[in-house]
Amino acid sequence: MNKVDYFKKEYEYIKNDKYKKCAKELVEILPDYFFEVPASSTGKYHPLFSLGEGGLLRHTKAAMKIARDLLENESLGHKFTNDEKDLLLISIMMHDGLKSGYPKEKYTRFDHPIIICDYIESNKDKLSLDKDDYKFMRKVISSHMGQWNTSPYSDVVLPLPEDKYQRFVHLCDYLSSRKYIDIKFENNDIVE
Repeated sequence: MNKVDYFKKEYEYIKNDKYKKCAKELVEILPDYFFEVPASSTGKYHPLFSLGEGGLLRHTKAAMKIARDLLENESLGHKFTNDEKDLLLISIMMHDGLKSGYPKEKYTRFDHPIIICDYIESNKDKLSLDKDDYKFMRKVISSHMGQWNTSPYSDVVLPLPEDKYQRFVHLCDYLSSRKYIDIKFENNDIVE
């Protein structure tokens, strides 16, 4: 499995070559299951395109496409620098990277935003992310669950989105998980 190839189209959304390289390094450390499992372990919380084999990958690609379109919209995109846009896209690419935990468990881990952030940090010697980039990513990934920041099955309380960056990542994830969204895919790539 050449993991890097799964996001060929999405790397083109990233403008800065430094961040494009970082994105590829991050995808390389994702576990194989990320490319195989559905976005929802129960099937309750995501649209049809993100269910079944490869569903989590398709959910992530949909969130990135939504992000890219919003960031290119002049009414919204002007609020972010080019480097911030790239970091937002990379953060969305990684937000559910360990959704089933590490190692893989049967169901979604409620604390998966924290698990992926810790995992990225533990692999920092393999990555060209600098300290500020990682700090930015940790902030926006850890709060991507938005108002769903507590669970009766966990003592963990996830942070709520507080700034425009955190809200943006949450919004893109939220929109890509709406059951009324119907995005067409062919070979795990969005059909335009």
